[in-house]
Amino acid sequence: MQGKVCLVTGATNGIGYETALGLAREGARVAIVGRDTGKTRACAERIRASVPGAVVDPHVADLSAQAEIRRLAATLRDAYPRLDGLVNNAGAIFDRRDLTVDGIERTWALDHLGYVLLTLELLDTLKASAVAGGKPRIVNVASAAHMRGHIDFTDIEGARRYGAMRAYSQAKLGNVLFTYALARRVQADGITVNALHPGVINTGFAKNTSGLFGTAWSLMRPFLTRPDKGAETSLHVATAPELDGVTGRYFSRSRPKTSSAESRDESVQERVWALSLAQVGRGS
Repeated sequence: MQGKVCLVTGATNGIGYETALGLAREGARVAIVGRDTGKTRACAERIRASVPGAVVDPHVADLSAQAEIRRLAATLRDAYPRLDGLVNNAGAIFDRRDLTVDGIERTWALDHLGYVLLTLELLDTLKASAVAGGKPRIVNVASAAHMRGHIDFTDIEGARRYGAMRAYSQAKLGNVLFTYALARRVQADGITVNALHPGVINTGFAKNTSGLFGTAWSLMRPFLTRPDKGAETSLHVATAPELDGVTGRYFSRSRPKTSSAESRDESVQERVWALSLAQVGRGS
């Protein structure tokens, strides 16, 4: 990874932090994205302290807000002539239905549309890496929760019926569907796109929940996998030489796995692609 530039979102804690740290250890220049300025700068300092000589650039944006994503992408395009790796990792679960500044349900906006818009905004920068002889990779951190997900095109934002896990599972299914649809479109450009399940990890994943789910998560946390172990699959998919040219796949425990039947339905992939682009104001 020497000389390569990689971007990791949601990098101030948990899997995102460990992924950024691992990329820095491999010699990459790492751009990290967090929502809080102080935490993001502190994260960059922690990585530099752990990896002497590491180049870590902190960037701040609320990835549930489309104007913030576009502003961030413009900054990144100016800062980096090429991008060799994009790890879409930022996400959360919310036990109450809430709308973003764009009027979109927050789980779908952050966990799915955030991946879509940031990736599309940075595609030319990723293509520049391929043109220069690189092998750029897009890594979408999804979840095995997508297996229980379903895309409800009649109520995509849970206006009639909302549940935290229902919304989260649908968004993670959206990640996998987007991965497959995008992989077809950019394969000729030399860009690979893969999704993964990191495991059930001891992180602040459920900090925005309360009640039964929040209590259950708090009780489970001491028994869950450490974030550094959870980052192993993200790092494998982002860096493993044997995955050069491997695209449109879903990984778990650093191995290719079969994703859900719905995720593999090309007609659903294309419907979600079209819907997502419309929601972020992009053409086909």
